[in-house]
Amino acid sequence: MTAQPVLSVGFVGLGVMGAPMAGHLVAAGHQVTGYDLHAEARNRLAEAGGRAAESVAEAVAGAQVVITMLPADPHVEQVVFGEGGVLDSAKPGTLLVDMSTVRPETSQKVATAAAERGVQALDAPVSGGEAGARQAALSIMVGGDEADFARAKPLFDVLGKTIVHVGPSGAGQVVKAANQLVVGGIYALVSEAIVLLEASGVDAKAGLDVLAGGLAANRVLDLKRESMVARQFQPGFRIDLHHKDMGIVLAAARQAEVALPMGGFVAQLVQAARSMGFGSLDHSALLKVVERFSGRDPHDEQTANSHA
Repeated sequence: MTAQPVLSVGFVGLGVMGAPMAGHLVAAGHQVTGYDLHAEARNRLAEAGGRAAESVAEAVAGAQVVITMLPADPHVEQVVFGEGGVLDSAKPGTLLVDMSTVRPETSQKVATAAAERGVQALDAPVSGGEAGARQAALSIMVGGDEADFARAKPLFDVLGKTIVHVGPSGAGQVVKAANQLVVGGIYALVSEAIVLLEASGVDAKAGLDVLAGGLAANRVLDLKRESMVARQFQPGFRIDLHHKDMGIVLAAARQAEVALPMGGFVAQLVQAARSMGFGSLDHSALLKVVERFSGRDPHDEQTANSHA
């Protein structure tokens, strides 16, 4: 097997997802210079063998590949287009890989502006959450030029297991929107199944174990059924972020002029979760919304007594 070349990587965004991703690249032998607004995140990268930068410009300077992993569209636009940002600081020939989840039109805007500076750009959002990032098992859906995808592939191979070039600029974000649509819908249906099973006097764990072995099997059941039954909603992916993503889904549907009736309902469930104060919880906390719709919140003493 031919050894992969060592690449100089600038990494902007060392949060819940970005930190382990940057760490994997360091462990694979790449030269990673990272920047984050939080000094603790920069220090952790340095402790892992990377180099901490004090600005976006310092992280980008001299990098062959720049990876951004940021929360939402405004952050991407600020880091890429802002003074001292990626396009101000990257040399021609740099490859910019935005692994954030943003609107397709934002990725297209980045790609167009990058090309004007002699910088190639890919949109490469990911699925798998914090666990996938830590285990280097992400699914990566990539939009952009095929040759640029091939150039970035050695880095993607370090970070994920399922890596697919899905089309031109913005296509990666459309696939990610479809992913979030499906994931949100499955969480909603698993939540309804739990409420139905428990209200009918059936052991929910046993019932979901059966579902997970049949045609209803899915990754949400594989990874989350036990924690959902136990009402453990420590965030792997927060409701607040899924709310942002459902906005992207609905905007993409409007842009494509298609109707997504189930998508609209899932978006309303996620909005309800935020309105009920669950935004900081894992998106599996849609269960709490479904329970309240049926008056069966087990943590509410009055409803618990009424069903005793």
